[in-house]
Amino acid sequence: MRVIVGISGASGAIYGIRLLQALHDIPDIESHLILSRYGRVNIELETDYSVADVEALADVVHSDRNLAASVSSGSFRCDAMIVAPCSMKTLSAIAHSHSDSLLVRAADVTLKDCRKLILVPRESPMHLGHLRLLVQVAEMGAVVAPPVPAFYNRPTSIDAMVNHTVGRLLDLLGLDAGLVERWAGLSDRKE
Repeated sequence: MRVIVGISGASGAIYGIRLLQALHDIPDIESHLILSRYGRVNIELETDYSVADVEALADVVHSDRNLAASVSSGSFRCDAMIVAPCSMKTLSAIAHSHSDSLLVRAADVTLKDCRKLILVPRESPMHLGHLRLLVQVAEMGAVVAPPVPAFYNRPTSIDAMVNHTVGRLLDLLGLDAGLVERWAGLSDRKE
């Protein structure tokens, strides 16, 4: 399976990093990474990872400025693309097919070829313009998967919440990296 991972400039670079780590540990996955300019900045700002550390997790790294990269073409066979995190700027560009970067062009190609595009928007609160863009990309075929933590598993760390979100993203690809504590339902609970 080939998966393109885009890390854009929204806060939450750790979601993309953890996704790359999980994909790296799953056999028979080929990951392609595209980092936006501010995605690179947020890696350094928000985490203890360097950009080089993050790039080393991917099988192939593409420059966001290289609009002639393999992933810019529909003839490049891939199974899915995940943009984690997805900034509102990137969301807007995807919604309007404004392919002025490789990250947006690869997302546009993913949609036009009816492949799975998963967007992890990181903004709160959202105004009506943001919400309309989310509806627009959903109508175009993208899956909108905000990083909303679950609390039934009683997370005790940020890492546990990140892992849960990344595990749910992998679920959308039919992959399981063992990151999600599955809901087992209620048992022996008195009404």
